[in-house]
Amino acid sequence: MDAEFGMSTLALDVEAEADRISRTIADYAQRVRRKGAVVALSGGIDSSVVAGLVTRALGPERVFGLHMPERDSSPETLEISQSVSTAFGFESTVEDITPLLDAVGAYRRRDDAIRLVCPEYGEGYRSKIVLPSVIDSDTFRLYSVVVMDPSGTQERYRLTPEAYLGIVAATNFKQRARKMFEYYHADRLNYVTTGTPNRLEYDQGFFVKLGDGSADIKPIAHLYKTQVYQLAEFLGVPEEVRSRPSTTDTYSLPQSQEEFYFSLPHDRMDLCLYALNNGIDAETTAAAVDLTAEQVQRVFNDIEQKRRTTAYLHEGPVLAGDIPEL
Repeated sequence: MDAEFGMSTLALDVEAEADRISRTIADYAQRVRRKGAVVALSGGIDSSVVAGLVTRALGPERVFGLHMPERDSSPETLEISQSVSTAFGFESTVEDITPLLDAVGAYRRRDDAIRLVCPEYGEGYRSKIVLPSVIDSDTFRLYSVVVMDPSGTQERYRLTPEAYLGIVAATNFKQRARKMFEYYHADRLNYVTTGTPNRLEYDQGFFVKLGDGSADIKPIAHLYKTQVYQLAEFLGVPEEVRSRPSTTDTYSLPQSQEEFYFSLPHDRMDLCLYALNNGIDAETTAAAVDLTAEQVQRVFNDIEQKRRTTAYLHEGPVLAGDIPEL
């Protein structure tokens, strides 16, 4: 096995890759007869790189950006996401999705689900859901909700299946509401919609079906997140985005992607996923990611388990009979 396996393994020829992806975007838009692209900007690295790529492919005059904060968004999110549309020079607008989420009862339904395990949860409380680390134990991992009361005191409660599913179902309104606005503006402008998952998110099902998992084109789904950061620097994504820690920006308490879903920080997860995809054993991988071989095997097992449990998210609709090919 390659003794040099490590972060250099994921090094990109960034200019060649940016050009290749840009050609794919431009060719696709032309083939489906759409004039441009809509990109939803979260203030994160992935959507910012997609914004840079579609601007490179189509020109800023054919890109439209959406900033879609809501009640639980970080206070800095809107300012940071707007810095991206400013940097790349395309038009954008703000669609605050809070009224829509209120109208469908998203916050109320989430709070009702939390109260199944924390009956006192109410006005002035904040929360997030978390998973134990996969590298510490082989035991089955269960989600907990971390609750902070108005005085700032935090407590953790193990979630029942009913409470967990209720919280996730309610918060998924957020991604689906945003996708509604994306398609509204895409239809209005005769543009395509863009998806922003990187390879780790796409592989591991870290997206909402018919929410952020829905898009006409997903320009970076083949790229490890480490490679997305490489492209970000080349494309000129603002430094404040490139230095911002990855966050779900979904729950009212700050929440990293690692504590919510992934086993490790993205750079080590990328190497573990690459190793599993390319037949590199746990011992070799362990040296590259500063873990034991046993811990790496746990990560491998977790990757495969997530692939099995989220395979449905990649499925298209099932038809009950044959129809002619279009």
